[in-house]
Amino acid sequence: MSLFAAAIVVLLTTLCPNFSSSSTPVNACSSKPEATKSPSPCPPFISSPSFPFSSSPGCGHPAFQVKCSTPHSSISINDLSFSVLSYEPNSSSLLLSPNPSDPENCSSLGFRSIPRRPINLTGSPFRVSDACCSRLSVLRSCSPPVLPNCSFCPWQCKLVKNPVHLLRGCGSVHRHDSEQEGCQKDVLEYLDELMGIGINFEWDEVKDTYFTNCTDCRSKNGVCGFNSSDPSKHFVCFRSRARFSPPWISEDNPRRIAVLCSVFGLACVLLFALIGLSVFRSGRFRSSVAGEDPTALFLHRHRSANLLPPVFTYEELEASTNRFDPKRKIGDGGFGSVYLGQLRDGRIVAVKYLHKQNHHGRAFTSKSFCNEILILSSIDHPNLVKLHGYCSDPRGLLLVYDYVPNGTLADHLHGPKSPYRKGSLTWQVRVDIALQTAMAMEYLHLSVVPPVVHRDITSSNIFIERDMRVKVGDFGLSRLLAPPDNSSTATARSGGVWTGPQGTPGYLDPDYHRSFRLTEKSDVYSFGVVLLELISGMKAVDQSRDKREMSLADLVVSKIHLGLLHQVVDPELAVDGDGGGDAVEGVDSMAELAFRCVAADKDDRPDAREVVEELRLIRSRTRGGRSGVHADLIVQHDR
Repeated sequence: MSLFAAAIVVLLTTLCPNFSSSSTPVNACSSKPEATKSPSPCPPFISSPSFPFSSSPGCGHPAFQVKCSTPHSSISINDLSFSVLSYEPNSSSLLLSPNPSDPENCSSLGFRSIPRRPINLTGSPFRVSDACCSRLSVLRSCSPPVLPNCSFCPWQCKLVKNPVHLLRGCGSVHRHDSEQEGCQKDVLEYLDELMGIGINFEWDEVKDTYFTNCTDCRSKNGVCGFNSSDPSKHFVCFRSRARFSPPWISEDNPRRIAVLCSVFGLACVLLFALIGLSVFRSGRFRSSVAGEDPTALFLHRHRSANLLPPVFTYEELEASTNRFDPKRKIGDGGFGSVYLGQLRDGRIVAVKYLHKQNHHGRAFTSKSFCNEILILSSIDHPNLVKLHGYCSDPRGLLLVYDYVPNGTLADHLHGPKSPYRKGSLTWQVRVDIALQTAMAMEYLHLSVVPPVVHRDITSSNIFIERDMRVKVGDFGLSRLLAPPDNSSTATARSGGVWTGPQGTPGYLDPDYHRSFRLTEKSDVYSFGVVLLELISGMKAVDQSRDKREMSLADLVVSKIHLGLLHQVVDPELAVDGDGGGDAVEGVDSMAELAFRCVAADKDDRPDAREVVEELRLIRSRTRGGRSGVHADLIVQHDR
């Protein structure tokens, strides 16, 4: 190591005179991306950040200095650190999320995404987007507000009373304080989630002189930067032909060059001296990171209370799936891939391997993983998929479920070469599928405390057994409707929770999408779309249909209004000899129920108990009430 350090010093001694002989301002900011490529990934930038961004001091715009890290790089605005969630090149906006801060006096409250002081944009080129301000403008605390301990958390109390204080740039947004019915009890929870999803910050390139100066600089083949040693950070246009040295050094600074060369040489010696120490401490460092990982903290807390299912090792699940053999892949979606596995005790299971990165990032994947474990380990119903265990490993997050061998309802209804459809989805079977799904929904809404909203009831998440019985799965988006303090569960059901809209297009409740208020009626809407699929055999969203009829709910509702329901009934039901006249009457009754479920106003929809009662009446009228789940319906294709 000492020989290598000596070589570095000799090299610097040789090179430094060349710096002082330069006749042009020297430049560490190159106009070529490959010359400034960061030594480590700098998400969300595909390569090295370009103007106005930079990860090198003195380069780019002083307000757009990026600290590269994974999974998110960070940027500082008035000494407040933010994670950069996304940036579209050639746009003038950023999606930022405040970096979690450890509260001092308010640790018991949590809400780590809420900054401990207002987001002040004074003196910066940024402003909060109108859309983000609008979300805060409609957020109103109920009267009297539910306040934390104000003696310890005065800032949180101030936010509960007036959430716009968090973003001072939104102070001019008009508020509709007269609409008391839209008040929110869990203001801090909503703000915490809004900060976690991200805030859109925008800037005006026309009004900012750095951008206009940079345009002129680039026209002269220069590279844009600023004087990082000057507090005023004046704009500097560097000549791109210079080779080395920080951007603020020029030909009239030979003494500073010599000093920097010496400092740089000493830094290299110290750097290589520390490499051995860092390697020695790497194991301890990884343990520290694991200790701060939210997934690990969640699992540790709940496992100590004996609330979680068994734990599998990564090696066990890897062996059970033959090293995640692609030939064993039985499903693939936005959250992860599903593999067929066989455990050591002979059980056949489905192993979901969650994607390490998706459109919401690693944090969203971890949240979905923890959410599914927490909910599935606390419920038990014959029409819900059972969770057998999980694995949390640096190499991947995995969940182990029942294996349901007969595909999904979507496979039976819409599979391009479905081996299931002919002869299996008679009218009786469709009524039974609807009833069993509704019973699972009723259990989640009315038998579990606090209630659970599935938030993604779709034909792709309804799994079919060989005897055509149903199991509802995929609880990654599910949400507990925890009742507020000192209030009943019934009150929580009626009020719901405020949270960002999530779900599958075509099934997402429009009322929830508009109001950000999630209730059990959102599941009822999704279930209504599934009923329409059972009646019509059509997909919930089909881009091949006319624009006004792309949504199945819009299409069928318009046909019902015109008295033309028969035009959208699945042709296979018309030739179903098992249903007869009772099937025709049952289709009309189910269509009427679906029509109520997809009502635009959530208050006009039935609850899960009403849905179950209505479907039981429909089944009783179908062939004298004989159940559609019987032996002659067992699928023969896999024998």
